[in-house]
Amino acid sequence: MKNVRFRLTVMNFLQFAVWGAYLTSMGVYLSEVGMGTRIGLFYAMQGIVSLFMPALLGIIADRWIPAQRLLSLSHLLAALFMAAAGFHGMQAGSGVDFATLFTLYSLSVAFYMPTLALSNSVAYNALDKAGLDTVKAFPPIRIFGTIGFICSMWLVDLAGFQSGCNQFFVSALWSMVLAVYANTLPACPVNRSVSGKKSISEALGLRAFALFKQRKMALFFIFSMLLGVSLQITNGFANPFISSFKAIDEYAGTFGVQHANLLISLSQISETFCILLIPFFLGKFGIKRVMLIAMFAWVLRFGLFGFGNPGDGVWMFVLSMLVYGVAFDFFNISGSLFVDKETDLSIRSSAQGLFVLMTNGIGATVGTLAAQAIVNRFVDFSSSEPQVAGWHAAWLVFAAYALVVALLFMAVFRYKPSEEKMQK
Repeated sequence: MKNVRFRLTVMNFLQFAVWGAYLTSMGVYLSEVGMGTRIGLFYAMQGIVSLFMPALLGIIADRWIPAQRLLSLSHLLAALFMAAAGFHGMQAGSGVDFATLFTLYSLSVAFYMPTLALSNSVAYNALDKAGLDTVKAFPPIRIFGTIGFICSMWLVDLAGFQSGCNQFFVSALWSMVLAVYANTLPACPVNRSVSGKKSISEALGLRAFALFKQRKMALFFIFSMLLGVSLQITNGFANPFISSFKAIDEYAGTFGVQHANLLISLSQISETFCILLIPFFLGKFGIKRVMLIAMFAWVLRFGLFGFGNPGDGVWMFVLSMLVYGVAFDFFNISGSLFVDKETDLSIRSSAQGLFVLMTNGIGATVGTLAAQAIVNRFVDFSSSEPQVAGWHAAWLVFAAYALVVALLFMAVFRYKPSEEKMQK
């Protein structure tokens, strides 16, 4: 167990470096190869596979294959399919076949998304074996996952890969390294006995749907889904939007257009700092107000994109990136704490799974598909003319949606009795 913190730090760095290689830049590549109208499909696939793959692989890890071995195997398969997507892009050039690229990408994502949960299981098991408090020891380790994400974004940007298929090779390389490294991590137990088996309904978190009988919990999960709609919009469309300013001579040589990924990485940097602010804000304002702050932060996030530009308006882009940490962290973490405090111990894990399903599964999937329809309504990807006005309209639609959700939440959601408990 010597140096267990360092070993888990390396694992988390690699885990999120895999994702950071393409998550914020893939939209630019898809636009370059004539698939700008289908960006939402690629990002929606992450939510679709998250509805069932993590639970299925979780069952396998519990019963048959130790989590660290399954983590290795999943990353190996994810790497092979992502590399295959890169090879197809490299060979096809501008004539990329949508069905081929989408299938290979989807298979890679199907094996990558479950590793987010598997890596957590490996970390918790290793920390428990080392006699460390997971609540105190894990957050500093997890922060290096975000650092890995940022470093991978910078690598892709500075290497000039953000508009090409080489970003897929970068992701595959990180994943292959982790596939090898995962086999060196502390072994996780498996339980092959009948008494240790979870049913499919338990593993999928279906028992937690009984919480919808409670008005407060039903409203919370519904609003979680509504807010989840916003989660992947900027991941899919921020880079294509900022990069589109290259069609305007005034902005073509600006830092934002030339290095959109570096600019967007301010969002992840903000995220790391905002995590540290959450205890103060929860103690000062209570759970409902913190969630409201997150919702209004999404309004600012989208609105600032709508009015900004890479020239004299670049400050709006920068402020939008800084606001992202509040928008993303404040609701996800405070919402997770809300679920932890308001559900019975026997159903708590299932309830947490339901929270993730509503936000990152259903909400994010619907959100990216709807966002694509809105962008396609206002932005002509086939035109060589600047599309600033169209992008402006699309971002304001997203901001208006977030504002409506925030106002409805403020009016409908009641949460006074437990706020004192959350502040302690």
